[in-house]
Amino acid sequence: MNLTVLTPGKELFNGAITSVKVPGFNGQFEVLKNHAPIVSALQNGEVRILPASGEKVTFSIEKGFIEVLNNEVSVLVQGVKE
Repeated sequence: MNLTVLTPGKELFNGAITSVKVPGFNGQFEVLKNHAPIVSALQNGEVRILPASGEKVTFSIEKGFIEVLNNEVSVLVQGVKE
């Protein structure tokens, strides 16, 4: 499964992953391989990525959207909280 995380100014992550957990408006949810197609709004919160390499990546986002289709995951966010 491949993930791309973008802000208006830069690419935060691009690569093969095992899973990604995102802050949906009704709570956090996790996307795994062969997840059903979905488009969802995201609220401010933590994104946790488990790359195929195994080293967990975590950062906080300002609201955005996630799209999942055919094991391609795109996360578009307004910004990253430092």
